[in-house]
Amino acid sequence: MAKIKLTKGELKKQRDSLKQFRRYLPTLQLKKQQLQTKILEARKELENRLSVVYEKENNIAKWVGLLGDSEIESSTTTINAETAAIASEQILDAGQIARIDLRQWITPVKVLTGTTNIAGANVPTFEDVQFKNADYDFYSTPFWIDRGIEELRMLIIAMVEADIVKRQIQLLEKELRTTTQRVNLFEKIKIPECQESIRKISIYLGDQQANAVGIGKVAKKKVEQASQQAALV
Repeated sequence: MAKIKLTKGELKKQRDSLKQFRRYLPTLQLKKQQLQTKILEARKELENRLSVVYEKENNIAKWVGLLGDSEIESSTTTINAETAAIASEQILDAGQIARIDLRQWITPVKVLTGTTNIAGANVPTFEDVQFKNADYDFYSTPFWIDRGIEELRMLIIAMVEADIVKRQIQLLEKELRTTTQRVNLFEKIKIPECQESIRKISIYLGDQQANAVGIGKVAKKKVEQASQQAALV
């Protein structure tokens, strides 16, 4: 705690600061509660998104064996993590790509996101995932390719959505840490410091005032005694 001046000006300054801290503290506490609620909601949403990913992976695993047809050339692949904003090696762990390389139609061309403000924190929101139009010969390709591309795209979209929710949680948790630090600063440091400073200054000024009154009474009494003595003479 910094050394304070024991003056009326400093007393006013400390009282104004205390008033300001007490005015801002409820707002910070409310923001902290809102962030905690939003984080819980986001975590629940993440669970839902991951459940969708898990479900789609299981569904794909049921037919992905078709990719192992003897007429199909084998090669493993991954989706570009920077483009998709996700690590998607899981997508094709269960399968292999045909001579017609599905990667060109299931790799995101663009991931569209927006921004929203949640309790003072700007977080990304999912809007859309754009893919290259699937252009291939319907007569020379297996019948399952249409459904395969659709299912893999849906899986990628679900993974992108989950990734965006993870980023939301990270940003909200960072904002919560900052807000919690400010709440603790006000509650445990600033407000108690102001209260202690006000107490010290008030005691000092009270003592000074009492001393001044005492000195004044003594001086008055001496003046009165001097007057009486002068009258007797």
